[in-house]
Amino acid sequence: MASKCNLSALFPIQSQLDDALDNATNQQEKENLVYQYLKKLDDKDDLRIPDFDEGLEWLNTEGPLSFTRELAGKVVVLDFFTYCCINCIHILPDLHQLEKKHSVKDGLVIVGVHSAKFPNEKVLQNVQSAVLRYNITHPVVNDGDARLWHELEVACWPTLVLIGPRGNLLFSLVGEGHRERLALFTNTSLRHYRDQVLLSDHLVGTKLYRDSLPPSLLSFPGKVAVDSSRKRLAIADTGHHRVLVVSNIGLVLYSIGGPESGRKDGNLDEATFCSPQGIVIKGDTVFVADTENHLIRKIDLLEGQVSTLAGVGFQGTDMEGGAMGPQQPISSPWDLALGTAGGEEDNMLWVAMAGTHQIWALFLENGKLPKRSESKAGTCVRFAGSGNEENRNNAYPQKAGFAQPSGLAPAPEEPWGCLYVADSESSTVRSLALKDGAVKLLVGGERDPLNLFAFGDVDGKGVDAKLQHPLGVAWAPDQGLLYVADSYNHKIKVVDPKTRQCLVVAGTGEAGDVLGPGLTESSFNEPGGLCVGEGGRVLYVADTNNHHLKVLDLDTKTVSLFPISLEDAVDSAPTKSSGPCKVPKLPKSASRVKMPPLAVSPGQTVNLELVLSLPEGTKLTEDAPSFWTLSAEGNEWLVGNQVVTGDIQNLSQPLSIPAILPTVLKATESSPSLTLSVWVYCCLAGGGACMMKAASFTQPLQIGSTPRNGSVTVTLAHAF
Repeated sequence: MASKCNLSALFPIQSQLDDALDNATNQQEKENLVYQYLKKLDDKDDLRIPDFDEGLEWLNTEGPLSFTRELAGKVVVLDFFTYCCINCIHILPDLHQLEKKHSVKDGLVIVGVHSAKFPNEKVLQNVQSAVLRYNITHPVVNDGDARLWHELEVACWPTLVLIGPRGNLLFSLVGEGHRERLALFTNTSLRHYRDQVLLSDHLVGTKLYRDSLPPSLLSFPGKVAVDSSRKRLAIADTGHHRVLVVSNIGLVLYSIGGPESGRKDGNLDEATFCSPQGIVIKGDTVFVADTENHLIRKIDLLEGQVSTLAGVGFQGTDMEGGAMGPQQPISSPWDLALGTAGGEEDNMLWVAMAGTHQIWALFLENGKLPKRSESKAGTCVRFAGSGNEENRNNAYPQKAGFAQPSGLAPAPEEPWGCLYVADSESSTVRSLALKDGAVKLLVGGERDPLNLFAFGDVDGKGVDAKLQHPLGVAWAPDQGLLYVADSYNHKIKVVDPKTRQCLVVAGTGEAGDVLGPGLTESSFNEPGGLCVGEGGRVLYVADTNNHHLKVLDLDTKTVSLFPISLEDAVDSAPTKSSGPCKVPKLPKSASRVKMPPLAVSPGQTVNLELVLSLPEGTKLTEDAPSFWTLSAEGNEWLVGNQVVTGDIQNLSQPLSIPAILPTVLKATESSPSLTLSVWVYCCLAGGGACMMKAASFTQPLQIGSTPRNGSVTVTLAHAF
């Protein structure tokens, strides 16, 4: 690459324009200043920039681009970014807005120049995943050695550089938050060069990477949470902009949001999200970090409603907070965790506020942070972090510095009494004391608080251990161990807080999607989140770039795929539903019982009394929970358009399953019926062989026209 002009030559000229624009009083004055600036640049012949190196890897194009060929006659916006950087993510909506307003035919081309911070980010496949994850449709070049970055003397991520139709430097914008000035520079440049007849309307060949991919059930799942008491998991299906609630054997109970991104509260079947990440499930409530909407949302499964608890729907810059949630702007919440602060148990949410490099608190009920006055329910406020992007530990929480905190794991029990934080950009795991907010290093990084490049892949103790952009942490209270998703090392690691020793648990260190035979022979691809289940015996891992949820059995030292029972795989347009799309299929061996018609009335309750007998000498299997589903195929309105499900834990007495009929009937061409299906897992009482038994009962209904109260009971009996 021949040496040509760089940004150092542009800064003295543009700084005069920037000062003048800061003092301008109206839009017309600003446009005139930019127009005069461009005329001055036209007289300079020394602002041409070097071209892209040959042999670079390109995405979303039919081939390499050059300023002397495809980009000649265009105004080009170069976006120097690295995909781990939250600030780089923040400017993507600004670029999307430009692309909507000005087409390639109008003379504008945006080119992402990926200049990696971490070694893992230099790999083409990982850049491809990021392009998909962030819905980038403009051309992207993988400049793994940052050649153009160094030639132009770019200093930080993100940096936008505007290039004129002759390959000449026009403007530079450093950092985020320049939407208005970017639009001003771009609009005026297009108008100026169009008037000079220097723009070309030729197209630039595009070939979107996403169009070549097969469909997948999950798309870049970011986080996973478990509710052990209900034996359910919640999955942030980030790339599909939805939340899945599934049973612990993979039956989809609820699918909320998707296929497209959006920002809408309301019924489960109409609510929308935008790249949700952090997720918490407790009982019938799911809390969601709706990351790219800059919101914290609540899903009430019992009421069938989604509501907004915090955020205003666009990126905030406030680093203090203190307002009521729906009035408090926030920035890229990446993870959530329930906590207790000066009140009832689980009276608040901890928030990893990646966009402002801080830890915040959202109070669900009245409470009090350490050394603070009481906060009313609904208050959203900063707890720790100065807002500076640093690896700074401090006894005073407001003086500590985080660098894109992305994972949270409370360990409230003594002697821990802290919140563990996966601080991704400093490649550390930190602890935040719940009693006073003191921030300390657990593992990773180094002692210089300004060095955010102390990453690696080294087992060890404290600062001697090295991580690479960890995104998730999970606490196992029974074992007193902390598990870490060491995302860019493609590994799962474990930390003993007593000794601060960090060791690898699973993963080869290379991106892949191999299962076993053992934990360290299994591979992952940028796992973004994990949670602990089965009393610490199992880890559920969101294997983000593999589009899978994986299960690590720590007893048997094996890794398996978590089976999600949604019959039709989805691509970028998953079926939108507030419940499972279909009842899971019964095996061919299942017994099918059709009951005689039952006379009922609108508004009545049909009590289905289930009586099951296991084969002699067997008992229910605890580790493979048995369950039932109630459906009404073809007449789903009978069960509220959902597949109702529940666990079977005891067969010593009848199991009563109520079905309340609607008071208002819908016209139907078929005779309505209820179907109760059961899956029973049992094993020999003395150990050894285990088996699965299944059966279904179809109960036709003869529904009268007059609504009535009361109930009707029918017994459904079967011996396996």
